Amino acid sequence: MTTLSAGRRLHLFDLDGTLIRGSAAAVEISRQLGLSEEIARLERDFLGRGLRPDEFAVRAHALWAELTPEQVTAAFEQAPWLTGIREVWADIHAEGGRCAVISLSPDFFVERLLDWGVDAAHGSRWPAVPFTAPIHRPGILDAAAKVRIAAELCRRFGIDPADCVAYGDSMSDAELFAIVPETVAVNADHHLAGLARHSYTGGDLREAYAMVRKGAA
Repeated sequence: MTTLSAGRRLHLFDLDGTLIRGSAAAVEISRQLGLSEEIARLERDFLGRGLRPDEFAVRAHALWAELTPEQVTAAFEQAPWLTGIREVWADIHAEGGRCAVISLSPDFFVERLLDWGVDAAHGSRWPAVPFTAPIHRPGILDAAAKVRIAAELCRRFGIDPADCVAYGDSMSDAELFAIVPETVAVNADHHLAGLARHSYTGGDLREAYAMVRKGAA
């Protein structure tokens, strides 16, 4: 069995459904625009009908034609975040590790987490808000991109892939969970059943993180 080192670990966090409990960046942004029903239909197409991430982004971009920076800020601040996120990231740093967020959601939302102390925040590349440019489909991430970015981050931080920890909740995390030795399913759906070493249900990231620390002790 692979044993994680005590400190030099790279913790990889999903955003939608993981750090944001029961919701997603797209849902929170759409709520600010009064488009909750429209984004719910689009989410159903994505989750149940195989809509590709790039097509989802194109359709969401059209829905959000009137989006303002102020609405993005409100969506971020009002999202149902897990408690303890900043504390977990501070503890990871104190232990000598690194942490990153990798999400299919727009980079203009994901990168706001850099202010909370995460070392890297990767989202799909979207045009700046307010939009004056279309979606560039090659810049939209998918599940395979999470694996690629995780490998790039390992090289960047000089951390062995065997010392990675992944936290996720759904199908978009399955490919990463299949190759990372230490995994935590956070408020997860059935797609991660049997793939995660740990499973956490609740509202405090510190409790999910404690499972990893206990396993490495």
